[in-house]
Amino acid sequence: MDAARGQDTLVIVPTYCEKENLSALAGEVLAALACELLVVDDDSPDGTGLLADGLAAREPRLHVLHRVGAPRGLGRAYLDGFRWALERGYGFVAQMDADFSHDPAALVELRRACQEADLAIGSRYVPGGSTPGWSLGRRLISRGGSLYARLVLGLPLRDVTGGFKCWRAEALARLGLDSVEARGFAFQIEMNHRAVRAGLRVREVPIRFVDRQRGVSKMSTRIFLEGLAAVWRIRGKAGG
Repeated sequence: MDAARGQDTLVIVPTYCEKENLSALAGEVLAALACELLVVDDDSPDGTGLLADGLAAREPRLHVLHRVGAPRGLGRAYLDGFRWALERGYGFVAQMDADFSHDPAALVELRRACQEADLAIGSRYVPGGSTPGWSLGRRLISRGGSLYARLVLGLPLRDVTGGFKCWRAEALARLGLDSVEARGFAFQIEMNHRAVRAGLRVREVPIRFVDRQRGVSKMSTRIFLEGLAAVWRIRGKAGG
């Protein structure tokens, strides 16, 4: 386990230009759960990384991993964060967005679910899950994308594309992180696919997913379409 602080759960939050959200998010995460927090910053030009350093100087449960010159992207950031966690012996590794679309209070239920599961997924599409404020068109696109990935890959999951999760570290270490190729949107799909193929115990926990209130979304139509195309590469790599 990392350090003498005694926390067995690490929450990983990748950041790129999230200066407006980081201070409040860090406070809520550390208040919600007995955990430590790793901010993985992709050399944000708005000073997010510097802000994270300042927060870490005052809060011993907060750590910062600066990715300068490394291949950019959400998937690469999470993989570096996962390796950081596994090297330091945490028992559980959670992942979430920095924009408050994932409610820090929901970390408690995700962590609790991992008492009996290897992977707990915060799901928008199981009973009790919701996406308040979304237009009908966005709901159809999101659900359609998840259904598409489920059918192509044969996944017994309702929410294949979400990024709010908690992993049992020993199970995460079995997934061959060095061979994960997908970035961005498709990264979540590939990790879920690997988890199912490895026989991990996966549980979906209902969550309320809301749009960010501050900052600019990183999602775009191009990223969404690239993610859907990557589903076939994931299937081909796994042998059909």
